[in-house]
Amino acid sequence: MPKKVDHEARRQEISEALWRIASTRGLDGASLRDVAAEAGISLGRLQHYFRTKDEMLVFALQHINRLAAGRIRERIESLDQEPTPRAVLRACLSGMLPLDDKSRIGLLVGAAYYARAVHDPALRAEAQHGIPQLRAFFADQLRRAAERGELPPERATEDEAMLLISAVDGLATYVLLGVHEPQDALRMLDLKLAHLFGDAGERAEGQERTEGRAGAGTGW
Repeated sequence: MPKKVDHEARRQEISEALWRIASTRGLDGASLRDVAAEAGISLGRLQHYFRTKDEMLVFALQHINRLAAGRIRERIESLDQEPTPRAVLRACLSGMLPLDDKSRIGLLVGAAYYARAVHDPALRAEAQHGIPQLRAFFADQLRRAAERGELPPERATEDEAMLLISAVDGLATYVLLGVHEPQDALRMLDLKLAHLFGDAGERAEGQERTEGRAGAGTGW
């Protein structure tokens, strides 16, 4: 009886072969033949799963985004039974920083995608897809914090949520470039939250609750 092939798992394995190439050479240097060789399969077999490079790129970006969302969920679930909105925000935002080798590779791959997405409508649409949802989730956490008296109501906006996302994106980029060390980026994230919430005591409390978690492995 022929062996049953898990097509979704094979497509994910091919995606991860693409990421390994992209993390060192970028996406433009990743041909279908190169990815097939990295995945240990023939070019014909790869084209059984992806007819074109663009189809492979879009699927691989969707897969990396799903994994990133899963890492953030795991961080939230690892917090106290009823974490404060601030603790949830810190867990999410720290998960967007390259704090270890695996998350660094993930962000390098993401950077390669974003560079290509500027001129590729299909990749750009996929790269944009999760941002409104993330902004809305962060804004909801800010509103919860305002309702609890932990944040000035005028700061509980989608603009503030977007500023948090942008700030961490910038910090992550500077870590990749070697401008900041990972722990410096984490310290500046705490400063950003302290300025937003206006309460250094709460910052210290939140940091104590999540100490040791922020640097936990976030790989694929």
